[in-house]
Amino acid sequence: MTQMIPPAEVLSLLLLVTPTEQGIASRILAKTAGGNLTLFAFDKGQGLTEHTSPFEALVLVLEGSLTLTIGGSPVLATPGTVVRMPAGIPHALDAPEPCRMLLIMLRDLKAS
Repeated sequence: MTQMIPPAEVLSLLLLVTPTEQGIASRILAKTAGGNLTLFAFDKGQGLTEHTSPFEALVLVLEGSLTLTIGGSPVLATPGTVVRMPAGIPHALDAPEPCRMLLIMLRDLKAS
């Protein structure tokens, strides 16, 4: 739990995760039974291979751009945009340039 951000403090999202050259960096900002919020930094050419998740997810791009492939359909996400990834649908991510994003994963507590 040491990665979670402290309460009642104003923090810069861009300073909460340190990008890694030719890599991916992440930090969990908040985690509850209902889901979590994770900040990611991807270097150019990095990404996540196709996978599925039992969680509904939202990707909010902070800087750079991402190509999300959701259910076989590519979507370009740019700063200030949000993309929904439904639970159980295969998805992948590619970063054509360095970028940062917030990932919000939401658990349906009724289904648990």
